[in-house]
Parts: sequence; structure tokens; C-alpha cells
Amino acid sequence: MLFIGDSITQGWRGNGTPVWDKYFASKQAANFGISGDRTENLLWRLQNGNLNGIRPKAVVVLIGTNNIWRDKPEQVAEAIGLIVQEIKTRCPAGRVLLLGLFPRGDAPNTPTRKKIAQVNAIISNLHDGKRVFYLDIGEKFTNPEGAISKDIMFDFTHLTAAGYQVWADAIEPKLDELMR
Repeated sequence: MLFIGDSITQGWRGNGTPVWDKYFASKQAANFGISGDRTENLLWRLQNGNLNGIRPKAVVVLIGTNNIWRDKPEQVAEAIGLIVQEIKTRCPAGRVLLLGLFPRGDAPNTPTRKKIAQVNAIISNLHDGKRVFYLDIGEKFTNPEGAISKDIMFDFTHLTAAGYQVWADAIEPKLDELMR
């Protein structure tokens, strides 16, 4: 099992360590999250050796939040599609759990949240039920009005330990299914 992405994924080795140890350490999971990564950085890593010599049964992908500021939603989604295709090519027996971008910002109706929703709507079409499985868990991080608590995301982007618990609880059933 492999997790790839940006600082939110890398955070499993920070605030998320206790949750990681409980849910994923015994499953020989590897964390390839790198802070600051944008889609183009992750794609380059995948094309230049990051997947060499490993054969994960499942690859959890969360990438694109660092692209939201400068790129159009269609561009972010297209780049995520290229990443998914690269994983499928380099890990022919692996399955991809593609996560929708997590919400960010303290208010629900911001331009950033709207762009995230647009990206997620586009990348949801990558789900094929065979090799690629799309899962949008964003609403699990918000209250019914769409606001994010600092107890879940301390800066309204990066997760606290409680936020990583939410993430793990949300994906564990699907990951267990993909690992069979």
C-alpha cells in the first residue's frame, strides 16, 4: 500500500503518526507525500523512479491542492488524470484510490472551495470500478454548514491528529477491499 501526495499526505508522519501506526503500519504502507508538491512535481517523481522496484496493491492519491491557486480546475484535473494513468502503467497490478481534494479555508462559499468542487467533479469521472476508485470524503471534515473546525484542520488546510483519524476512518473500508 502506498500513499502519494503533498504535505497533507506527508503529515501522516507528523500529526497523523499515531493514526498511521494504528491503521496502516501493519499493512506495510509507505508514505511518499512531499510537502509543497504540485501535480507536476508528483508526476515527475512517478516518471523518474519513485515507483521503481515496488508493487503496491493499492495506491492512495491525494494531490492538487497546491495547484488550486494558479491553475484552472480543468488543468488540475487533467494533471491528476495523468498521474493516475502513470500509476496504472507503472503498477499494472495495483489499484488506485483517488481521493477528491479536501476542502480548505474556514468558509464554505469561497472561490477556492468552488474550484475544489469543480476539480472533484471532473476527477470523479476517472472512477472505473476496476482499477481506479474515486472517493470524496471532504464533507467528513466539515460541519453541516460546510465550515471546518480548527480541531480537524489547524490552519483550515492541514490536518490535526483528529483530522487524520477522520481520514483513516473514511478510507479504511475501501482500502481493505482493494487490498484483497
